[in-house]
Amino acid sequence: MEYRRFGNTGLKVSELSFGTATFGGSNDFFKAWGNTQDNEAKRLVDICIDQDINLFDTANVYSDGLAESILGKALGAKRKDIVLSTKATFPTGQGVNDYGSSAVHLMKACDESLRRLGTDYIDVYHMHGFDANTPVEETLSTLDRLIQSGKVRYIACSNFSGWHLMKSLSVSEKNSWSKYVVHQVYYSLLNREFEWELMPLGIDQNMGTMVWSPLSSGLLSGKYRREIQPENGRIAEGGSPLKLNDTDKERMYDIVDVLIKLSEELGKTPAQIAIRWLLQRPTISNVIIGARNEEQLVSNFGAVGWSLTLEQIKMLDKVSDVDPIYPYSHQKNFPMLNAVADLYK
Repeated sequence: MEYRRFGNTGLKVSELSFGTATFGGSNDFFKAWGNTQDNEAKRLVDICIDQDINLFDTANVYSDGLAESILGKALGAKRKDIVLSTKATFPTGQGVNDYGSSAVHLMKACDESLRRLGTDYIDVYHMHGFDANTPVEETLSTLDRLIQSGKVRYIACSNFSGWHLMKSLSVSEKNSWSKYVVHQVYYSLLNREFEWELMPLGIDQNMGTMVWSPLSSGLLSGKYRREIQPENGRIAEGGSPLKLNDTDKERMYDIVDVLIKLSEELGKTPAQIAIRWLLQRPTISNVIIGARNEEQLVSNFGAVGWSLTLEQIKMLDKVSDVDPIYPYSHQKNFPMLNAVADLYK
């Protein structure tokens, strides 16, 4: 397992982390992701640690907080040896202040996450989304106070637009507050929009990237083909936010065709190749893998310890390419001004 710098920090994290959205299954949406309970969770966590994974990612909204509780129990005394990441912002109750990134909500949410996780501090505290109703200054000053109090070590964000992130970095710098060090995003061969603005921002600002859903809810696992449509899994059970039209499906099948071709050449699974492609992209600090069971988890480990060749990367780049919207379509015509122009080829 390779260890990488966590954004522009001195923290080293494993290139793969384990995501725990499959823990708990307390409602219909998350049950479609998985229904991992205490004993199995401990087994999966122990396997990850044995494979030198040192970063575990969760969120306070996963199964209404149950995922945090199960992860905390599964880690036990091993918590001190790992990097623990959780998130806030999304609704955790019916009250008017039970959501968002206000001081009131974040202070309460942080304390509740600490209690469920059974720990005194959170290594990486993510804003799960951008709260447009709370002043950025309020959010960032609160996060800085949480760091100064010792409850949080690093702050990060997830699912931000480019201007959300750039404004936040600017406000933190202006006020000498702690900055977001990593952006957690959806990025895969099927969803390359991250490259249009957020990746160039990451390069310019030395911002690391954590990737969620690297297999696009399993669509890039090799199980979904033109002639094969699984009857179970996250998508079939309604646990995926992905919606594909007919054009998207054809592009997906084309990508899977190339993954299968490379799989036969390399002796790797399509999923391992799709994850490996991500690990060789700019700004990537970490790719989050999830698993419903031990077999899926162990298989994902095959994405590390080897590299795709330049020609193999170009094959995947070409088949997964998508025309950007304006203004990125206009910028694409001037590669000498584009910091990631080669990614558009």
